[in-house]
Amino acid sequence: MIEKLVLALLHASRRLRRYFSSHVITVLTNYHLGQILSKPDVAGCLAKWAIEVGGYNILYKPRPAIKGQVLADFATEVPVDKIQECEAIQNPIPVFDNRVWTLHTDGASNDDGAGAGLRLVSPDNHELTYAIHLDFKSTNNEAEYEAFLAGLRFALKMEAKNLEAHVDSKLVVEQVNGHYDAKGEAMALYLEQARTLISQFQTFKIVHINRGENKHADALSKLAATSFKHLAKEVCIEVLSNPSVLLRQVNIIEVGNPSWMSPIITYLQHGKLPEGRAEARKIQNIALNYEMEDGILYRKSFMGPLLRCVDKTDAQYLVREIHEGLCGIHAGPRMVVAKIMNAGYYWPGMHVDAVELLRKCAACQRHVPNPPSKKIP
Repeated sequence: MIEKLVLALLHASRRLRRYFSSHVITVLTNYHLGQILSKPDVAGCLAKWAIEVGGYNILYKPRPAIKGQVLADFATEVPVDKIQECEAIQNPIPVFDNRVWTLHTDGASNDDGAGAGLRLVSPDNHELTYAIHLDFKSTNNEAEYEAFLAGLRFALKMEAKNLEAHVDSKLVVEQVNGHYDAKGEAMALYLEQARTLISQFQTFKIVHINRGENKHADALSKLAATSFKHLAKEVCIEVLSNPSVLLRQVNIIEVGNPSWMSPIITYLQHGKLPEGRAEARKIQNIALNYEMEDGILYRKSFMGPLLRCVDKTDAQYLVREIHEGLCGIHAGPRMVVAKIMNAGYYWPGMHVDAVELLRKCAACQRHVPNPPSKKIP
């Protein structure tokens, strides 16, 4: 089947050669023709056809669904008397669970480390204990928040809808209730994460209790903070390598200046051409030698790998690095250009740029061999 499809594409490219050479051809198929033709281990007639078809700019996309036919088939399969049953299944009556789960959390931080302990009690009085060792530096308030957030996540995993949390940290309780302001970037991020988790419950209530009423969670947190290797098997321990919130947010800003690649990339990605007729025709002809892959422009080479295209700044860096880098040999421009292409890079006017930059090399000008002087008879 694959050979038949490739052969059909080959005949179409031969009969419509003028269109294949001047335009981007989109092939709609549910078979992975592009991946099969690009494999290096393709042999036989497929290898010969892949070389001939590879000279054109062809995009392979999956065939979209025929929406009209799908709706017609659905209308015939579902009769009128079944519509009410379908609507009932699609919009079920919500079932509210009024049972309340109870959560006890506590965090501890000392010189040996930091830990968190929590105790979750179901409405049927089934008790679940959990201990967490914090494998990062944290203050006592941050450990309290880590325990509280872990308890909320644990309750959500147990599908609890109504939760009542008992916390011995007055700071956490008052900040969650909105009576205290979260001072500091870390506290603000912890509070925001807590409110996000709380919004997933139907009802939520947080209560401040004394440390004596929270003995079980307090013991688990201290045990996880000091030594947690010899606990009983029924006590689950989790190791957190990073905080639950990102204390530092880094925004990556990419600024790209227009280069010689910009019109080619615009044409290959969006099919847009310059306004001038001659310039548009020039871009169409040049774009036949290039290919886009994962947003990167590559130059097609004859019987070789794809060459990554670079702008002027990267081109100057490549010339300097190969010519006079750590292992540079201060070779001539022809050898430098050959090494750059062997490394898999390309830009127009490579030889001219190499000659221009190598003329400015002080070491080459200083150590150039002097030609023998001619003797005048």
